[in-house]
Amino acid sequence: MPKMKTKSSARKRFGMTASGKVKAAQAGKRHGMIKRTNRFIRNARGTSILSAPDAKIVKSYMPYDR
Repeated sequence: MPKMKTKSSARKRFGMTASGKVKAAQAGKRHGMIKRTNRFIRNARGTSILSAPDAKIVKSYMPYDR
């Protein structure tokens, strides 16, 4: 049986925590910062944990990163 392939785009965008949850960068911070509130920018620092349905999809893209 050949090895399964990892989606290169998913490998670059997502990471895994030690407990198996999926980490992702915060959305909405690429451009247009002038119209965002300071509170939004402050709360959107760092990374976030994906919801369970989204994490399930991402895990199918990265079969060996469990």
